[in-house]
Amino acid sequence: MPETKSWLIADLPEDDRPRERLVRLGAGALSDCELVALVLRSGVVGTPVLKLAADLLERHGGLSGLVGTDARDLRIDKTLGLSKAASLLAAVEIGSRIARGQLPMRALLTRPAEVARYLLLKYQLRDQEVMGALFLDIRHRLIADKAIYRGTLHRAAVEPREILHECLRRGAAAFALFHTHPSGDPTPSPEDVLFTRRMADAAAVVGVELVDHLVLGATGRWVSLRERGAW
Repeated sequence: MPETKSWLIADLPEDDRPRERLVRLGAGALSDCELVALVLRSGVVGTPVLKLAADLLERHGGLSGLVGTDARDLRIDKTLGLSKAASLLAAVEIGSRIARGQLPMRALLTRPAEVARYLLLKYQLRDQEVMGALFLDIRHRLIADKAIYRGTLHRAAVEPREILHECLRRGAAAFALFHTHPSGDPTPSPEDVLFTRRMADAAAVVGVELVDHLVLGATGRWVSLRERGAW
């Protein structure tokens, strides 16, 4: 966004206002703050829309932090009304669906960062843990993905059998595990490492390859247990 001493759009030269710059230069020319401001359309009493957008991005850790939010998260300090929260959530979901729709045509696990991005867009939740798998063919192309466990998970109670059953049912030659850390910190626990080794051993017995286990945190953070040499 062009530097300005004021958060008021009306104080900006007309050519520097977000809507006019978008029409003239394209959406890529706008900052995250300006894009969010256009979605919100107007500010609230005492807070101009650009300041409102900047505060939202700071509070949630940027655009990626808005993924997985809900109306309750956005309205927790009563800054946003229902209409603004709904508009912002709809815009985030449109972006998420576009990004998710692009991934299945790619060779997945040559680029773990792309896999993590896809999973964060689809499964990042703030109020519960999710564990699931990406099911892959022999060339490591995506066949399907599925969340298999939800809630507060205890690794010792999660059975490899159900995950492996899904692999075999779908004709998968390989799979990648994933699970979320609602705390936001993707650092694997010792239990995560032990479970991954147990899962890899069980998969080898039935002739299926575990290619990775991704731990998903908040604001785009993730960890690949394969890259960390966990097994």
